[in-house]
Amino acid sequence: MMRRLVLLMGLALAGLAHAAPEKGDGKLFDPVAGVVMSPRCINCHQVEAPHQKDIGIVHAQQVVRGKDGHGSPALHCAACHQASNTAQGKVPGAPNWHLAPLSMRWQGLDKKGVCQQMRDPARNGNRKTGEQVIEHMKTDPLVLWAWNPGNNRTQPPMSHEEFVAVLEKWAAAGMPCPD
Repeated sequence: MMRRLVLLMGLALAGLAHAAPEKGDGKLFDPVAGVVMSPRCINCHQVEAPHQKDIGIVHAQQVVRGKDGHGSPALHCAACHQASNTAQGKVPGAPNWHLAPLSMRWQGLDKKGVCQQMRDPARNGNRKTGEQVIEHMKTDPLVLWAWNPGNNRTQPPMSHEEFVAVLEKWAAAGMPCPD
């Protein structure tokens, strides 16, 4: 009798190891990280200067953050970046082009660090709920630009609709972060 119980418990535990992610599982952030840590997002979540291209090189023309994330007094982002892509898409653009606020910098963070920042209102633009984070990702023109970057730039690894769906699943689980 005891052998059967041990065998059944062993089989049950083996089944749990292969189960789909459960509520609160940090693996739910993996597809979110695949998007927000892609070049279209991470290039503007920097400390000192924006980065460019898929390889993340420092922006040409010695562009820097400036005190408000809109460039230096001598070279504001809007001097080149207009409300939409220009010059046959070579100069990317969206309304109010600028770097993410310094509190939202992801430079140097791993997946867990980005996750923790995205759910922390002190470091995510004062978004207190998962729904507020999702709304930002659904409506902000700079976020939406990632799916229309022009000039053969890579797009995030999933459609915007898929991204919103994985964000919703992550938020519904309590915005868990990976270990």
